[in-house]
Amino acid sequence: MTALRRLAVALAMLISFFPIYWLVSTSFKPHDEWATFPPVWLTERPTLQNYRIVFAPELAREVAATEAGSLDYKVSASAWKAFADSAIISTAATILSVLFGTLAAYSISRYRTGGENYPFQFLTIRMFPPIAVVVPMVVVFSFVRLSDTYPGLIIAYTAFTLPFSIWMIRSFIDEVPEDLESAAMIYGMGPMKAFLTVTLPLVKGGILATALFVFILNWSEFLFALTLTQGKIVTVTVQVANYVSASSGKLYGVQAAMGTVSTLPVILFGYLIQKHLVRGLSFGAIKR
Repeated sequence: MTALRRLAVALAMLISFFPIYWLVSTSFKPHDEWATFPPVWLTERPTLQNYRIVFAPELAREVAATEAGSLDYKVSASAWKAFADSAIISTAATILSVLFGTLAAYSISRYRTGGENYPFQFLTIRMFPPIAVVVPMVVVFSFVRLSDTYPGLIIAYTAFTLPFSIWMIRSFIDEVPEDLESAAMIYGMGPMKAFLTVTLPLVKGGILATALFVFILNWSEFLFALTLTQGKIVTVTVQVANYVSASSGKLYGVQAAMGTVSTLPVILFGYLIQKHLVRGLSFGAIKR
């Protein structure tokens, strides 16, 4: 049984890490090895040309002439701008989603706001696929002049991830005994002060874990970023889709390079909060 478990774990790890390996390896492959059959598992001619296109789009024509034999790369913006736009939008939307989600979760957990069925009403936003609501959003955002703006995408991302924040944070707050807040209020604290000084420090790990998941959702979102913008705002996901050649089709190596680099902010964020992340994910595992 132990051998079978180890085999199952090894197989699960192989399935999980193979896409990451393929992404990174493809980012270093020359053009003629991107989509060959049989596939090139490990290139013998590693190149940094794909990363040159990502970070220096003015070199795209030069690289195209030497690598792909084509001069029709479609590069609408520098990756630096895409990273800056995604960082601004994803960070702001994550902060707002977690902030409003924490307040709403506390109200629902402690005061049963809206009744028993009220929390489920938040899930109606997540029940519909994004494509079902994106067309009305395009019309409304165009009418109020929020299309292709930072506030527009921030509002859209916040609204879409808020139910996720509320449900996750509420589960952490439910694990904190209400008696702790009651004892604090007996000593003269108000409800808000009791929440800030007693409950909030206890669920800090859960809030940071929620923030990481919400940030990942915002950072990797594509549909809203594509339909609610017209080129002024370019996120990382939209930038990846822009690497196309009329003669060569999708530039898989360049897309892989952009994808590899775009994972670094998420890894960095997770590393910075790792000590809180484990506590947050395991919070409530041992019932009181």
